[in-house]
Amino acid sequence: MTDRPVPPPADAGGATEQTGVGGTAGAEPATARGEQTRQLILDTALRLFRERGYAQTTMRGIAKEAGVAVGNAYYYFSSKEHLIQEFYAETGVEHRARAAAVLARETEFAPRLRGVLHAGIDTLAPSHEFAATFFKTAAEPTSPLSPFSPESSPTRQASIALFRETLTGSTAKVDPELRDELPELLWLAYLGVVLYWVHDRSPGQAKTRTLINGAVPLIDRLVGLSRLRVLRPVTRDVLGLIRTLRP
Repeated sequence: MTDRPVPPPADAGGATEQTGVGGTAGAEPATARGEQTRQLILDTALRLFRERGYAQTTMRGIAKEAGVAVGNAYYYFSSKEHLIQEFYAETGVEHRARAAAVLARETEFAPRLRGVLHAGIDTLAPSHEFAATFFKTAAEPTSPLSPFSPESSPTRQASIALFRETLTGSTAKVDPELRDELPELLWLAYLGVVLYWVHDRSPGQAKTRTLINGAVPLIDRLVGLSRLRVLRPVTRDVLGLIRTLRP
């Protein structure tokens, strides 16, 4: 039997009906209880993704484990991909929250960037094993779970905005043309760090921390050099290539 969306019926008042796994029907109002159910489904899904892997976890299995009807699970999340997009969104919110302290404290670009990158890895740390198995799906170019997909656009833009805040709140002097493009370039650099982290098998992914600490001074130096007149033609060429390759 395949998983198919079975939306729960709505009563005249607009409440959705939930039929539990045990067969008991009841109203699931769009209130705090509904939000609790939604969070339960999401938490259960992420736990099963970590334990069983993304491909082996079904919506039916998630619903059973959470103790809700399959139709109710589909009411809150139309697919497994929707669950992952919610995971992306929650991870992004937590990343920003973890980065807030260093952004409030530091004004120099390098410490701000270093803090934001480490905050991202801190946020992802509990999902390391899950990320390793999930990456096969997310790396597929046509997958809606790709960080470059249209479906991932809200989370991608939120992450780029965090790196824009990292830059604009600093004292860094940047070539004006590069300043507009740099937040997206920093986000791409962060994706590279995350990719390394996915494959990092050192204790506590310590090598990823070393990568961040070593890369940030280099990025800081390159950003500063971008203002030199002699390097401006190179900067223009790089930016032109990026714009050409951008979807």
